[in-house]
Amino acid sequence: MKSLAALLTASLLAATASAADAPAAPKVDLAKGAASYATVCVACHAADGNSTVPLQPSLAQQHPEYTLKQLLEFKSGARKDPVMQGFAAMLSEDDARNISWWLAAQKAKPGAASDKDLVLTGERIFRGGIPDRHIPACAGCHSPNGAGIPSQYPRLSGQHTDYTVKQMVAFRDGTRANNAVMQGVAAKMNDREIKAVSDYIAGLR
Repeated sequence: MKSLAALLTASLLAATASAADAPAAPKVDLAKGAASYATVCVACHAADGNSTVPLQPSLAQQHPEYTLKQLLEFKSGARKDPVMQGFAAMLSEDDARNISWWLAAQKAKPGAASDKDLVLTGERIFRGGIPDRHIPACAGCHSPNGAGIPSQYPRLSGQHTDYTVKQMVAFRDGTRANNAVMQGVAAKMNDREIKAVSDYIAGLR
């Protein structure tokens, strides 16, 4: 028992020391995030992050780690988009972080599916994939309600159909190359399947 207690004590002390040695998480300033967003982002993504333009994504309530990753990849050129690369170039890493956490604190507005003829196909793909073509279910990474998994997979629920279609096609065509998994999935899907799952996603909440 004494040996076990000593071992547990040593493990606890080691864990405490390791935690003490770990670098502190960067500080986030939501007020600065709101100010930077209002200066750089608001024209395309709306005042609260709920874009009203179908080809421009809604960003409200998105996982901040995902938004930060995308902003930094636009800045570095790892993700290509001439408009976003220009705006991201204006931001420091602290600016991008503050904006990302500010957006995460905004409430997302629900969207809606618009193509009733495709919604069942979209639901089937999102929830079950297409097994005979080795296309995995979207829900496996993005969760059944499209909420995603923080710091790993983005929130999709309520996203504009047109924007999701655009990104899926970009993954398929190789013009968006900052996620190998999504490139592999989209490469196996045709236009109808992409449209169907994108429209289904728009109605998730």
